[in-house]
Amino acid sequence: MAAMLTLDVDAVRAFVLVAEHRSFTRAAEALGTTQGAVSVKLKRLEDRLGHRLIERTPRQVRLSAQGETFIAPAREFLASHERAVAGLTVARRRFRLGIAIHVMGTEVPTLLARLKSLDPALTIEVLLDTSWALMASFDAGALDAVIVRSDDDRREGEVLGPEHFGWFAAPDFALRAGEPLPLATLSPCCAVRDAATRLLDRAGIPWIEVFVGGTAANAAAISAGLAVAAFPCRLAPADSIEVGDQLGLPPLPSHEIVLHSSLSDARTKATLRTITAAFREHRKPAGGTCLTQPA
Repeated sequence: MAAMLTLDVDAVRAFVLVAEHRSFTRAAEALGTTQGAVSVKLKRLEDRLGHRLIERTPRQVRLSAQGETFIAPAREFLASHERAVAGLTVARRRFRLGIAIHVMGTEVPTLLARLKSLDPALTIEVLLDTSWALMASFDAGALDAVIVRSDDDRREGEVLGPEHFGWFAAPDFALRAGEPLPLATLSPCCAVRDAATRLLDRAGIPWIEVFVGGTAANAAAISAGLAVAAFPCRLAPADSIEVGDQLGLPPLPSHEIVLHSSLSDARTKATLRTITAAFREHRKPAGGTCLTQPA
């Protein structure tokens, strides 16, 4: 009778994270270990299975043909393992996370899915609100962690990545000669709005607010061609373009997205590592479509 093939849970988890992140470095961040340790776990798994699962070059990390075949069963293997362990552990945990409305982006669904797969016994409660409201709740102990921009709170925290800004408008937007620059802005207490209008004033560029609303509303105003907006590069509408050079507008400063947490137990640290990895994976590199300078 042939010997039964057994798999190491940690090795399979390392493989899945490398496959999801397309990076050994990011997989190591999510696991709270080193890149070398991840490589060792993956090599052990490949030796056990007798197949190469990951193709790695200096420029790219991708699944091999065998890796493509194995990735779905690997995820199910981990999920089954977590369900089995969760059935023997203590009661469900709550994790209360606040995310600033203007930080909410495409990485959040990925983040929540990974948190759920990380710990089936974890009940995630997410609150979207303004930064000042979230920080007040955090200080009062109503939230376990918050994600805000550095310009909204100057306390030190875990930097998740840069937030670059640019001047965005519809491709057919045209500024008429002699008219002030029409702006779409957030609320009057928004630090980005204050910085943008201050830079325009210093450059002697007349402006007028023609649209005031939240991030999603501003994105709609940009797409409709109603105005120009100082907007995060990663959240800019797909049908918009950066018009800073075209209109001779001053470069906008960059900020940082920061995670603040009040918890330090081992399981919560694993949760925080997942949050950090998900946000860093979705950061746009500096020097993309936006003109930026340090904050």
